[in-house]
Order: sequence, then structure tokens, then C-alpha cells
Amino acid sequence: MPRIPDLPGAPVPYGSPQEQWLKQYVAALCGLDNQRFPGSQPVSFAARDLEKLEREDFWVAEKSDGIRVLLFVQADMNSNDQAVYLIDRHNSYREVTGLYFPHHGDPRRPLKNSIVDGELVIDVHPRTKQEKLRFLAFDCLVVDNQNVMNRTLDKRYGRLQEWMYKPYQKMLRDHPHMAMTQPFDFKVKDVKFSYRVEDVFNIDIPQLQHGNDGLIYTCVSTPYTPGTDQNILKWKPPSENSIDFKLVLRFPPTPGKPLVPDFQSKPVFELHVWCGDDRGKPRYEFYDVMHVEDEEWERMKAADEQFDDRIVEVHWDVVGEHWRMMRFRDDKPNGNHKSVVDNIIKSIADGVEKDALLARSATIRNNWKARLGQPPGQAAPQHQHQHQHNAPAAKPAPPALPPAQAPATHYAPPPKPPQLADVPRAEARYGPLAPSRWSKVTGPEMVAGMYR
Repeated sequence: MPRIPDLPGAPVPYGSPQEQWLKQYVAALCGLDNQRFPGSQPVSFAARDLEKLEREDFWVAEKSDGIRVLLFVQADMNSNDQAVYLIDRHNSYREVTGLYFPHHGDPRRPLKNSIVDGELVIDVHPRTKQEKLRFLAFDCLVVDNQNVMNRTLDKRYGRLQEWMYKPYQKMLRDHPHMAMTQPFDFKVKDVKFSYRVEDVFNIDIPQLQHGNDGLIYTCVSTPYTPGTDQNILKWKPPSENSIDFKLVLRFPPTPGKPLVPDFQSKPVFELHVWCGDDRGKPRYEFYDVMHVEDEEWERMKAADEQFDDRIVEVHWDVVGEHWRMMRFRDDKPNGNHKSVVDNIIKSIADGVEKDALLARSATIRNNWKARLGQPPGQAAPQHQHQHQHNAPAAKPAPPALPPAQAPATHYAPPPKPPQLADVPRAEARYGPLAPSRWSKVTGPEMVAGMYR
């Protein structure tokens, strides 16, 4: 599995006045009445979504294997200073230095407040094997202090290109020394019309220098929606669909000491599914177990790191008919919600293979052109962002932003807790969790004779 990059920058102190002000500022820019992570989340691709691709216009891009973050360019209107932050899915902020985005109208001035959606990846040069951290932007919420969330994807993508990326590129061409101070490269991800998915498979993905784990389809005519968005479809081959659970280890009792867990013996690797928050605390229930070979367990012990109470990404092994570990996802605050798990299980059982996806391309193309009033043989538009859709009315101006405050002194935030015919069953066997004295994780002390 590709390595997940570490987030650069200095953490904004957790719970500090600076963090509270930044969250309030971002919520105001986005016109939201809450201070949660404002990014959108895709849903898993299912067979029924093939008809959706035929009915509506979608763009498609490769799904990069990295860390999903928002890039927030914060401008001080009084001093013309500019600060750049990364916002992860924990809704934590990190301030990065060395980046600068010039204004599209006057490069001598800084770009105003902007929020861009993207992914941090590690690109590895195929010959030198040198690693390079890159931010791949694929959407935007705010550009130059203008909220564009209610506009269509083609308009948002065009604004991202014209108002942010092109002036940034020109700055680097005119002043190449500025690239030396950057913590990462900034690029805009290439997208294609949905009926050109074969080009993504045959051209785009083979040329990647970072990991890929599928495709992302995004509807062109819908607005940017924080939270789960039914119009963003995440496709993976059915055999490669993965789920994020919380891993809970249960150890057998020590021989002769039935009340003492034997931490040297191989435990049962339980997978717990996130059921939402209960009074502000995550609630998990048992879902299934993960298979670990004896040799793997020996390597895990030798690694001398914590495995209990971490988010683990697993896939369903068709041959062995059990869940297998792929990697830990410490970048995620929780596992997949049980409703998301249900959808992924359906995708595994009713998934769409690559050949089936390619087979619908001709129909998707013909329907697309019919909506544009073009005959089937006519060439498609040259530029992706010139999609012919009427944008909905502009979003009302966001509420007044809070006054700027002096940034607080940085300090590290408190540490966070580190096809398929035989579909796996998803029945919770033991119910809600209760306190345990064997682990900082909650849960019953003993289940079927196994301890935590």
C-alpha cells in the first residue's frame, strides 16, 4: 500500500482562541450554521449508478490515495498579509509557511480568502525514486472571498483554474526561487467527461507517480454540499472495496490465571463499526473479526506499537472469506458510519466491474450529447470547464466575519487516539460497549472467554 503522507505545518493549538476563531471564520465564509469540517464526502458506486451516469452529466477523475484536506488561504484585509492552513477530517488546523497565492487581477496583491478541496499525495519519481509532496486540488468552496458553493462544478472548477492556479503558476515561472520555500507543490487535478473513463484507465492512471484506489465521479450540475453528497460517486473494483473500522484486540486468559489477559498470545481482532456520537462521544458496536496469520502477529509484536483502538482499513478476501488488513488510517477520526458500511457491503455484493463501466461509455456519451442538442458524431467541447449548464442563483453573502485576532502561540494539541456471492454478515453479536479495565477503549471485559 502507498504510504500516507504526514501533514506539514504547525498545528493550531487544540481548543485555543485561534482555532475557535478560524473555525468561526471558515463557517462564515461557507455560509454554514455549524463549525464542523465543511468538506463533502462521496458515496460508494453501485450498479444503479450506471443509469445515473446516463441521465446526468458527470466528470470523472482518478481517485488519489493520500490524505483528504482543505486548503484555506486566509487574508488580512487590513495588512494584506496572507496565511495558509490545512484542515483535515478531524477538523484540525495546521498553519503552513512558504506558500503564497497572488491575486488574479494584480499579482502584487495577495489572493483574498479562499478554501480549496483536495488531497495531499506523495509522488515518487519513477527513475530517481525521489519523493515529492503534492496537493492536488479538485474543487473549491470559496475563491477570492467569493462563496461559489452554490454554483455548478464547471463554474467552480473554472474559477479555481483562472483565479487561483494560473496566477500561481505564472508567479513560479516569473520567480522560480519561490518554489524552494514551498512545503508542497500545488496542482489542479485533471478531469474528464464521464464517457471518457477509458482514457482515465489507460492514460491517466498509468502515468501517476502516486497511489490510486479507484475513480471519483462528480455531478456537474449540482452545488458543493458539505457532508455526504449523493452526487459524488466513489468507484472501486468490487474486490478492492475497503471499509474503515475501529480495531479492538481481545486476549485469551493467562494459563492458571483466568482473570489476567495473556498479552503475548495471539488475540481476536475485532472490528467495531461506528454508530455515530452519543452525547459527544463516539459509539461503536461489534461488527465482525479480522483474520491475521500467525506470522503477521509475530511481526506486529516486533513492531512494538499500539494496535488496539486504531482505525484500520480492511478488504474482504473472497478466497478465505474473511476480512484482511490493508493499513491503519490514523488520518481519520472515526471508522465508516454503519450506514456507509451497509452501502459498501452492497457495493461489494452488487459491484460494477471495470468492463461493465466501459461498456456503458457509448450510451453515456450519446445521452450527454443529446442533452446538449448535438448529434452523436459531433465532437465534444474542448475545455472541461466550459460545460453548458445554467448556474443556479449565487449564494447569499455570508454573515459578517469575526474580527481578526492576534494568533495564539503554537503548541501541540492533545494527542488523538492513535462477484462476491458470500457477502459478510453484519450482525452485532454483543451489543453496546461498556467500560473495561484492560484497555483505554470501552467494551466488556470478557467476550466468549477472550479479554481486552
